Amino acid sequence: MRRITRGAAALAVATAAVAAIGTSSAHASDRTVFNCPGGAVCIYPRDADIHSSTPTNVYYSYGAHNLSNQFGNHYVLNNQYGGANATADLCTGYDGVGCGITIEMNYFKKVDLTPINSIVLNRP
Repeated sequence: MRRITRGAAALAVATAAVAAIGTSSAHASDRTVFNCPGGAVCIYPRDADIHSSTPTNVYYSYGAHNLSNQFGNHYVLNNQYGGANATADLCTGYDGVGCGITIEMNYFKKVDLTPINSIVLNRP
């Protein structure tokens, strides 16, 4: 009888965990802004209109991401969520070195990416 009770309890916990994961992913998709998915930082094509364009680069994971072939003016949108410290830094060096431009959560900037070689997503 104990095995059945333990098995039922384990199934209930597993079901609750799957439901919670499903809920959080649905929440993320509800935050799409200017075609940038919720929880992401997006870079749009050169000289494109942020209102009607689709991002060319979409970053979800925290930490540094090296850029390549990004020249001229681009919109960069920080659509992360979870706290005021969910910022994105634009850096002149690779691997997040020489950061000087910070984009706060729920903001975007038009930036000349020619001198920018990496973007860092900071954990809230």
